[in-house]
Parts: sequence; structure tokens; C-alpha cells
Amino acid sequence: MMFDLPDDDALYDALIARDAGFDGRAWVGVTSTGVFCRLTCAARKPKRENCVFFDSIGGCIEAGFRACLKCHPMGPAAESDPVVGRLLAALRDEPGRRWLESDVAAMGVDPSTARRAFKRHFGMTFLEMARLERLRMGAAALPEGGRVIDAQMEASYDSPAAFRAAFGKWLGLAPGKFVKDALLRADWIETKLGPMIAVSDARAVHLLEFAERKALPGELKRLYAAAKGSLGFGRFAVTDQIEAETAAFMAGRSARFETTLAPLGTAFQQEVWRALRRIPAGETRSYAEVARTIGRPEATRAVARANGANPVAIAIPCHRVIGADGSLTGYGGGLWRKQALIELERGYARMRQGVE
Repeated sequence: MMFDLPDDDALYDALIARDAGFDGRAWVGVTSTGVFCRLTCAARKPKRENCVFFDSIGGCIEAGFRACLKCHPMGPAAESDPVVGRLLAALRDEPGRRWLESDVAAMGVDPSTARRAFKRHFGMTFLEMARLERLRMGAAALPEGGRVIDAQMEASYDSPAAFRAAFGKWLGLAPGKFVKDALLRADWIETKLGPMIAVSDARAVHLLEFAERKALPGELKRLYAAAKGSLGFGRFAVTDQIEAETAAFMAGRSARFETTLAPLGTAFQQEVWRALRRIPAGETRSYAEVARTIGRPEATRAVARANGANPVAIAIPCHRVIGADGSLTGYGGGLWRKQALIELERGYARMRQGVE
């Protein structure tokens, strides 16, 4: 959050004025182009509704924006630190490479030095930045039906053991602490937009989230508490079903999700999530429109919070809710994924119009 910065309207005024006082303090992501810039960028200024402001370069990258080639927003960090400059140049040359610490070491750079330098300048490591760049490239190819060649591999789990270790870290438990033959079972699902975590019981899916979503650890802890610790690894038939439906959706074959869902939430949240499932693929709604749909026109902000708390991505399509001005607004899986999903669903809208 931008605790020391003014509101977005003031930041937009600073963008229009090219106020140098915000250099190194604020950046703008432009949803219409997918790039992020300094507020002093000399490029033509975007419309207000296409602007999203950030207080770190890492935040821009996590949201799926790529660096502007005109104002080079990552330039100052590269210029001030030769390690950063060298690795950024390598990433520009090979953005689709699956970078490893051994690759960094082979360049004569100490991996721990690189981690500290990138954390200090960008709020993320070089390997995290490289992984996000691969995912962004994959998302860009998805709407055109292109093959996403290993786009998610850096974020994937190479073995069940690796997945169990990551899952245990999220919950703060050693993998051996999880229950065998548990009521709730967790497994991962590979998708074109990166790996997802599914938690199900024998009847329903309770959670389906992208693996790097920041809210995931909290969501898992709530499920763990609700199940009184009966959480383990593995999958039920409903996990196979949601995996098949997600694959069909991302392949553009079907937008139908018939798997039984049982997300953990309040009565109001459940009502909002049911309303989201009634939005046809290829269409969007504003938060105010969703609030009117459920007969609570005064509850726009509460609807927005419920939308953001949705623990079942894709099947409960919170990505179909946008700002009243048409802006993408937030998405826990990253704005780049939201954009990719909306672009993908245009094909479903065309299919529906063809039937009609």
C-alpha cells in the first residue's frame, strides 16, 4: 500500500505535470498498453481510467506490467548497481529462459548478493522477476491460442515432495505434520496461466487459487481450522473434474463449470459469489451492478471486498468484475491474468452470439 503517497487523483495530476518529485517514489501502470513508467515519462499521457499507480517497481511487475522502453523505469537501479544492471541485461536478452541460481553463479555473480540487491531495489529477487516475466509472456500468448512453452515452469512444482514442502511453508507446518486420509486434500493443477492449488473433500472443491496469490496462506489457514486440522495431500474425483474443466476453459473449448463448489465464507460473500457465477463468459459487470443484482445497491464496497475474498478462481469468475469506468481494478492473481482471462473470454462471447 502507498502509505506515504497522495491519492491516485493527485498522482495522475503529477503524471500530467511530469513532476520529478515522485521519481523513485511512484510509478504508473497503463492498462491499455501493459507498460509501467516513471511519472516523468515523455510518452503521450494515458487517460485517467487506464492508470494504476504503484509505490514500487516490484508491485508493477507483480501486476503484469512490463517496463517502458521510453523512460526505462528500472534504469536508475541498473545504473547504480552493476550486479543489477548485468542481470537485467541478461533477462532482456533471454526473457523466456528458466533462470536458476546456478545460472547467476555461472555469470560470476554471487546469488546471495544478487538476491539482496534485487530485494533492495525492486522488492523481489531476480529469480522471482524472471519467473513473472515468463508468466507474462505466456499470458500474452494465451488469448491468441498460442502455445505457452514452459511459461509456468519456474513457478511449478517438479515433484510431489516439492509441492508438500511449499504447502507446509504456507501453513507453517512440516510436511510430516499433515494428516493421512484427511478430510480435505490439497494438490496442484498446471494451467496455461501458471500453477494453481486445489483443496477438496470427497464432495466439493473448497479452494482453487494461483500458487503465488498473497492471500493463499491465510485462506489455507482458515480451511485448516475449519477442518480441525484434517488437511493432507492428494486428490478426490472432484479435483480431477475441476482440473479438466479448467483446462477446457483455458483452451477455449468450454466455459461450463459443473464441479460442486463449497467456498468458505459469510452468507453475504456466498450471495455475491453466486451472483458472479451468473455473469456469462465474455461479459463484465461493475461492482455496483453486482450489488444491484443481489438487491443491495448500497453495498458496492462490501461487494468489492467479497469479490476480492473469493477463494475459487476461474470457476467463480471474480475476474469478470471491473471498475465502473471500465478499468481492470485489482485481481489477486495479478492484473495481467485478469486481462488474459477477459481476452480469452471474448471467444466465448463470439461463440454465444453465433448460436443466437
